[in-house]
Amino acid sequence: MNDYDPTNATPAQSAPATTTTDVRVRPPRARRLLTRRTGGAIVAAGLTCAVAGFAGTSAASAAPSGSTTSAVLADVTPSPTPTAPEGGAVADPSAGGATGIVATTSKHGFTFTTATGVTVTVTESSSTRYAKGSRSATEKVVKTGESVLVLGTVDSATIDATKVTVQPNGDGGVAAAEAAGVIEFQKGTPSPDQSVGEIPAYTEGEGTILSGTVADKAVKAAQEVVPGGVNDRVVELANGEYEVHNISVNWPHHVFVNEDFEVIGWN
Repeated sequence: MNDYDPTNATPAQSAPATTTTDVRVRPPRARRLLTRRTGGAIVAAGLTCAVAGFAGTSAASAAPSGSTTSAVLADVTPSPTPTAPEGGAVADPSAGGATGIVATTSKHGFTFTTATGVTVTVTESSSTRYAKGSRSATEKVVKTGESVLVLGTVDSATIDATKVTVQPNGDGGVAAAEAAGVIEFQKGTPSPDQSVGEIPAYTEGEGTILSGTVADKAVKAAQEVVPGGVNDRVVELANGEYEVHNISVNWPHHVFVNEDFEVIGWN
């Protein structure tokens, strides 16, 4: 499914099929039986797609060169957005985040650029927390040229930051994005019809939208392995795992994280 770059283009999406790439992103281990709560069924209008995945052999071979591509161009209906559980409001904007290199700073925020060239605007507040590596810090730690992970409430390419982590000696996710095969957004370009690793049985538009600590952990995990885009929501699936939705790139648009907050696949 092809989403859009909110900074440089209009909403766009392609419709993926179910071809998968034989790649394993972690050693095989027994999958735990479902013990967690399941969220209420959530219905979304628009395109749905059933994706079935299986494990493969090497994460480094995830690059989409040589993969089958969809014949559908990017200029189609935007992806459906899951709604909140019955009786609740639609969770949009939602919890998410992104990784990149700080480009500019100001009194109330800063901008940074992701590994695929997306410019993200960050707004800070008195409640925003800061860290440098694993140590607490102040807002002064955010400087031009620093690699950062920003978590917060995402609305397109704007993040109201709850936590900003400066990554010492980080590259803004460039190396990880290249290893994962992330493709920058280009309007009208087909999205690869490809999956990497283990893809849970999942229908777009189903699941429970999350916020808070659990959502932050899922986004952090996704950004460590598949950076370059902007994560704009986290959905808990029926099996207790998580789908982290990814926008502003041509591929991938879903990063799947297990209950131990390990990335298991993406498509």
